[in-house]
Amino acid sequence: MITWAAMAALLIFSACAYVIGRRRLVAAVAAGAQPHSRPGYHGAYLTLWAAVPALLLLLVHIGFSSRIEAALLQAEAPAVVRTMDAQQQRVFFDDAISLSQGQTRSETTYDAAVQAALDAKAAEARRLDQGVRLTVLVLAVVLAAGGFLIALRRLAPDFRARNRVEGWTAALFIACSVVAVLTTAGIVASLAFESWRFFQMVSPIDFLFGTDWDPQIAMRADQYASKGAFGAVPLFVGTFLVMLVAMVVAAPIGLFAAIYLAEYAGGWTRAVVKPLLEVLAGVPTVVYGFFAALTVGPLFRAGFNAIGAQLIGGPLNELGVYLGQVQNQMALVAGAVMGIMLIPFVCSLSDDILNAVPQSLRDGSLAMGATKSETVKKVVLPAALPGVMGALLLAVSRAVGETMIVTMAAGLQARMTLNPLDSVTTVTVQIVTLLTGDQEFDSAKTLSAFGLGLTLFAVTLALNIVALRIVQKYREQYD
Repeated sequence: MITWAAMAALLIFSACAYVIGRRRLVAAVAAGAQPHSRPGYHGAYLTLWAAVPALLLLLVHIGFSSRIEAALLQAEAPAVVRTMDAQQQRVFFDDAISLSQGQTRSETTYDAAVQAALDAKAAEARRLDQGVRLTVLVLAVVLAAGGFLIALRRLAPDFRARNRVEGWTAALFIACSVVAVLTTAGIVASLAFESWRFFQMVSPIDFLFGTDWDPQIAMRADQYASKGAFGAVPLFVGTFLVMLVAMVVAAPIGLFAAIYLAEYAGGWTRAVVKPLLEVLAGVPTVVYGFFAALTVGPLFRAGFNAIGAQLIGGPLNELGVYLGQVQNQMALVAGAVMGIMLIPFVCSLSDDILNAVPQSLRDGSLAMGATKSETVKKVVLPAALPGVMGALLLAVSRAVGETMIVTMAAGLQARMTLNPLDSVTTVTVQIVTLLTGDQEFDSAKTLSAFGLGLTLFAVTLALNIVALRIVQKYREQYD
């Protein structure tokens, strides 16, 4: 709480520094000086020096002080604590920190000696916390005041404040870029490391080419499925089956809607329809999942059951029996609802891309005697093809990564099937299932989620590279 109050005070102090720096230059200009930079740059320069060093210190304190305090607290463990195992020591120190913060400790019962040591460690934790907070606050005040005074001495009408502020801005952009790159590298490294642990337990050949998925590992060797089955092919087949159904729905409808909005619709129609589509894109996926499970699934089942009832007893009796047994959860339901969800993505992006095609291309085609539809088909669409491919690629990535709709509408059965009327599951659904609840990351069952994630990452990366090559090829023709 004190740290957040210090950050609020720092914000107020920074605002005052900005006003002081700006007014100082305004007064110098009124006296006849010729400034190098505008007053806002002087105020920003003074604000940066007054706020940034102290703010970084406070952020480091928020992020790492608890770990530092815990390490200092555990550096000298009492004799009665050193006789405990690692788990008991962890609980002991957690209880000490909880007591020092006025929180409820665990329900563990301690004897008199351990309780006395616990009270002593709680008091020590309070002293450490107060000492660290006081030290950080004092250093923050020193940094803020020192930065303010140093920057204030440099301010003068001929001071190149704009260059200095732009240098701070460039450093901020570089830092954000580095953080983005390091975050990506960390994600890939985490996936690779945990996947390597998984592939030490399960053969990569069995994982990549196996056709049975049953990660339920028994507790004893004599139980059923004691070794489990980790063939990922059914999961990827289900993923691409649902994605294919979704794109069959989303690609033509979204693209044709974009062509209508960009080439045929009037201004009033476009002003109404496009915002409505963009609002539809913001609907949570769980809402689509409810819609699929409660409306689309029963509707499809009733339709197929009615068709099956008509076919029973005729030459297509077997097909009629099969359609009569169709249930609510199937790949077709999940793919159809997912396609509805993707229509706004495809339509909005394709519309922006079509509008970016130069009007001179349309005018030239119409001047040569082409009709409106011929112009769209032979001029506008080829010119916009790279962007349209990018929009479809975004929709494919969105479909591959979708979880809630598939969970609620397609089921959890891993099947090697291309029949859209069967219940299937996808890679993302299985990842969520494997990592739900309290898990220990030392079994093949839990670590298989990372193997699935790494494989899905590699597949989507390959698709992106292929799509990028296609975009580059066609862009060379129309640039």
